[in-house]
Amino acid sequence: MPIDQLSRRDVLKLASLFTAGGALPLLSAFNARAQAEPDAPLRIGYLPITDATPLLVAHNNGYFEEAGIKAEKPTLLRSWAQIIEAFISGQVNVVHLLTPMTVWARYGSKVPAKVVAWNHMSGSGLTVAPAVNKVADLGGQTVAIPFWYSIHNVVLQHLLRENGLTPVSRKQGKPAANEVNLVVMAPSDMPPAIASGQIAGYIVAEPFNAVAENLGVGKVLRFTGDVWRDHACCVVFMHERDLEQRPQWSQGVVNAIVRAQLWTRDNRAETARLLSREGPNRYTPHPIEALNKVLAPPASDRAAYLASGVIHHPEWDEKRIDFQPYPYPSYTEALVEKLKSTVIEADRGFLAELDPKHAARDLVDDRYVKRAIESMGGLTRFGVADSYTRMETISA
Repeated sequence: MPIDQLSRRDVLKLASLFTAGGALPLLSAFNARAQAEPDAPLRIGYLPITDATPLLVAHNNGYFEEAGIKAEKPTLLRSWAQIIEAFISGQVNVVHLLTPMTVWARYGSKVPAKVVAWNHMSGSGLTVAPAVNKVADLGGQTVAIPFWYSIHNVVLQHLLRENGLTPVSRKQGKPAANEVNLVVMAPSDMPPAIASGQIAGYIVAEPFNAVAENLGVGKVLRFTGDVWRDHACCVVFMHERDLEQRPQWSQGVVNAIVRAQLWTRDNRAETARLLSREGPNRYTPHPIEALNKVLAPPASDRAAYLASGVIHHPEWDEKRIDFQPYPYPSYTEALVEKLKSTVIEADRGFLAELDPKHAARDLVDDRYVKRAIESMGGLTRFGVADSYTRMETISA
């Protein structure tokens, strides 16, 4: 099967879900479900990646129950199409989504839902074949992305253009020497694909970059957090119906997630264990070794990345993955602006008229996360400045 067909069903399904017509039947199902079960328990949908960490830690540590929230065991889903379908239809009511997916969900699908918090910062990387030593070496090659609607796609295309390369999506034929062909691929398929030479690299959430390193089939060329400083990858998405009609419930959910981020920052090795296949809930299929390399890496790893030039901005002091819940407006504004010039195979007509400042106000509801942050001692507890505004830094 050609590599650009591996996730074709999911790509087509998600493209349909991200239109108002495609989402309408699911929204009808959601409304019926909400009327039949107005006090539904917390039902989390997640993918087995480190982006889901705060949701899973909060469940494992009993933080939802301590906040007075009845919570079912989180539901592991296998694709972004599955997770957005389950959310729109109301099968699950709290999810982590790639930030651009929330833009398409609200303005493409017309889903009445909002970003309520960041799930984490950074946590992704560009992994390449051993023979690739710089971004320019990707010219004429194929690179995999997890979905068109991802911060990975945005950061990768920024890097390619800054290095004189043009991102393209070619179904047939080899890309030109100054082009890089982008294909959508399931994260679990990426390490085998790079090992077999089907692709020259991939950009994705952890721990799939660490997996390639541990297997010896690929190496990290850049970390996304070393390109867009302290960027969000996945965010917490909730239905407006819950935010408006169940404010106490919503506050308890967000409190638990924010509390879990604090705990994770102080207990990184334990977090790797509980997320792993060796953990008590077996939240993910990943070995503890791969998760440790992301959440609790030895100091020697950073020294090696500095020596090899993988890290371009050591003064940023970026963690491979870090946790901070506040959804800065400047990030949403910059993301929407970047999306306007990013190659994305999707219905994107709404983007031309979407004002970045409006999106920052309309897409995000920060009432609950601000209360949670303040109740836990303020933003400085999360290793960031004590301010709800910041300037975005995007470099190469």
